[in-house]
Amino acid sequence: MSIFEAIFLGILQGLTEFLPVSSSGHLAIFQKFFHVKEATVSFDVILHLGTLVAVAVVYWKDIVKLVVEGFLILVDYCFNLKEFVLSVAKKQEPEYRRIVTSAYRKFALLVIVSTIPTAILGVVLESIVESASATLIVPGICLLVTAALLFVSDRLPDGDKTPKKTSWLNAIIIGIVQGLATLPGISRSGSTITAGLFCGLRRDFVVKYSFLMSIPAILGAVVLKLPKMKADISSTGPAAYILGALFAAVVGYICIKTMLVVVKKKKFTYFAYYCVLLGIVAIIGSFIVK
Repeated sequence: MSIFEAIFLGILQGLTEFLPVSSSGHLAIFQKFFHVKEATVSFDVILHLGTLVAVAVVYWKDIVKLVVEGFLILVDYCFNLKEFVLSVAKKQEPEYRRIVTSAYRKFALLVIVSTIPTAILGVVLESIVESASATLIVPGICLLVTAALLFVSDRLPDGDKTPKKTSWLNAIIIGIVQGLATLPGISRSGSTITAGLFCGLRRDFVVKYSFLMSIPAILGAVVLKLPKMKADISSTGPAAYILGALFAAVVGYICIKTMLVVVKKKKFTYFAYYCVLLGIVAIIGSFIVK
């Protein structure tokens, strides 16, 4: 893979990770059409890490608050566990602390709950995703599925749920959808935002939720791929990985800002048309490109 190809893939990742058109689908299609055989799954993960930087820049205040509240949740949980043990040993009434004491604590727990089904599906579907990414037919079909979800999302009524009103079941549903979005062609942002809107989440909140819940998912993928990354980087060259991630981060930042406007003004339908077109091209290409 050349430096030019790495930069192009980084720009493509930044554009498609946050716009609801599936970054993994675009990368799979580009690699298949242009025979970029050296673009490994590790490179794909590094590009996602670049877009993670963009999320951190846009939402750094929320991330700091969530990390702090997450740590305090752990402290209170350990205190309650100690109280339980002492109550059993000394047969006295325990004095438990409330875990959910603020909106940000609830938000942190919602993200954790969503991450659990995502992680499980990520492990279960790993080999399927790698095989699907080597084809054109699967990304093509999945892009048509994404298009259908985007058509639906613009027609869903505006919800009013903030962290306080969002249920644990809502979080599980959104987490399952994010796990399924590892399939190339299924837009992670588009599908999770649609799932959140279906669950009645407020439009501005569901965008923030979707982007912030991508952080543990991407970090988890990086950890899983660490054993293979060293060999992949050595064969491709570190410059390609660094430049690809850098361009993904810069372009991703711009697209996050764009998505905040798109969701608010219900403009997903335009992206749905694009997904239909690209999906049809990919499906036709699967019978032509070898």
